[in-house]
Amino acid sequence: MSESDHSTSTPPRATYRLQFNAGFTFADARKIVAYLANLGVSDAYASPILTPRAGSRHGYDITDHGALNPELGGEEGFAHFSAALSSAGMDLILDVVPNHMGIG
Repeated sequence: MSESDHSTSTPPRATYRLQFNAGFTFADARKIVAYLANLGVSDAYASPILTPRAGSRHGYDITDHGALNPELGGEEGFAHFSAALSSAGMDLILDVVPNHMGIG
């Protein structure tokens, strides 16, 4: 197993909460990954990233559990954000609330 393989579970040393919404996307988060790593943050702790009601400010009103929120950058944006975290030696903690569904 290589050092860059994050498949082993280690407790977070320090987390930083990222509140994703249309005003703070995966691309925005990617821009601060190096800064967070320099602070000693080991894990980004993300608000829900699945598709919520349009215009959601918090992401807890999920309408599609099978798709990443396109307002955040969708799968491509998430892939770039994930790659930046991995390059910085950081992991990602997702806030998931499976019993929350938005009523549209």
